[in-house]
Amino acid sequence: MGWRGILGFEYGIVQAPLGPDISGPHLVAAVANSGALGLLRAPDSESPDYLRKLIKTTRTLTDKPFGVGVVLAFPYEENLKVILDEKVAVLQVYWGDSTRELVNKAHSAGVKVVPQVGDIEGAKQAIDAGVDGIIVQGREAGGHVIGQDGLISPVPRVVDLVGDREIPVIAAGGIVDARGYVAALALGAQGVCLGTRFLATEESYAHPTYKRKLIEVDETEYTDVFGRARWPGAPHRVLQTPFYKDWRSLPANESEANQPVIGRSTINGVEKEIRRFAGTVPNMTTTGDVESMVMYAGQGVALIKEILPAAEVVKRLVEEAQLIIHQNFFE
Repeated sequence: MGWRGILGFEYGIVQAPLGPDISGPHLVAAVANSGALGLLRAPDSESPDYLRKLIKTTRTLTDKPFGVGVVLAFPYEENLKVILDEKVAVLQVYWGDSTRELVNKAHSAGVKVVPQVGDIEGAKQAIDAGVDGIIVQGREAGGHVIGQDGLISPVPRVVDLVGDREIPVIAAGGIVDARGYVAALALGAQGVCLGTRFLATEESYAHPTYKRKLIEVDETEYTDVFGRARWPGAPHRVLQTPFYKDWRSLPANESEANQPVIGRSTINGVEKEIRRFAGTVPNMTTTGDVESMVMYAGQGVALIKEILPAAEVVKRLVEEAQLIIHQNFFE
């Protein structure tokens, strides 16, 4: 399979659901139109009307199938009803168990379920629940990271665990180019899930300063400095911006709760204040001290040299992966 498709999509490429609203309709539609799987991100609060609007807007931009990512750590029941009612192609879930009840409910609506897991136990639970695919996330990934191991260890183990079941294994974490794609295929994965590379696209809803930092800053760090009050016990990988370097040793008893407001943002239709150390990335609407806000990124960020159209990202991944395979394995 490899680049030849997963889950009914043309290619084995998934655009990760970038939160809270960075993978909006324009990015998801551009990815879908390219033959890959684009994922909207459901709001982290119950916002069924807004989520339905996001899905319908995406459908005005593409007639191809796409999916929605849901973080199970936050309220999601009303949002889930909309996802199933709208019969999107894929429900991607994260940071919680995809139970058999959840999977059956989705399957009854004709929706495939693809959880993201960080370890073997998570993969076992997902297989037992009857999921349609499994994203295995390595510690190299940007944003909130649930696992502790680098990709090279868990991916082959999950592939062996899946065995001959029709459940594609999709690798996520630090993959930004065709070399990472081919490496994932060599580990036994049938597809790849990219977050940071799609963050750095023309269609992503990230603030221009955030996109610029993805090009300028090469180093990331796994930390828990941001969003401690809102989402405790949720470590994350961020860019080592000057602000982060100044505050990386934030005492454990500190959080965003008692910090000053450094900006404002309209997120999923709601205007919000952003406090220092909040775990909310700057989007296109954000004003204030953007350079002091969290900027999630995976370890592969140093390989990203330019902001590209999403379709070009997909095209290069496919064509260059084919080239690498033919040049290196068929001579």
